[in-house]
Amino acid sequence: MLGEVLGVERRRRWSEDEKLEILSEVGLGGASVTQVAQCHEITRSQIYGWRRDLKKKGLWSPDRGTVFLPVDFGSCPEPRSAPAPSRSVPVELRLSNGRCLRFDSGIDEEALTRLIRAVDAA
Repeated sequence: MLGEVLGVERRRRWSEDEKLEILSEVGLGGASVTQVAQCHEITRSQIYGWRRDLKKKGLWSPDRGTVFLPVDFGSCPEPRSAPAPSRSVPVELRLSNGRCLRFDSGIDEEALTRLIRAVDAA
């Protein structure tokens, strides 16, 4: 049986900064691991392996780049009479990890806080 060389195999070296940059692309604009891997001509398993290795070194965490901003719901003056029914509107919140959260503006602030934390931790 004769062997035939079909192409040149290349072995690339990636710095930790390059790996972190590629890992951070997952989820941005809805990009999946598969899409990011195809874009950089690497395999999905490489991305998962890089995540695992960089987590062990303390260089990567799933919530990397997440920033919580304080929201003061108490700054509005108390109404003297019964509040007029307000029309609720849809709200879209984009988290720094690329995830998007859609909810009604009439949502309870505690429920919204729990929802944001749950989505951010997932």
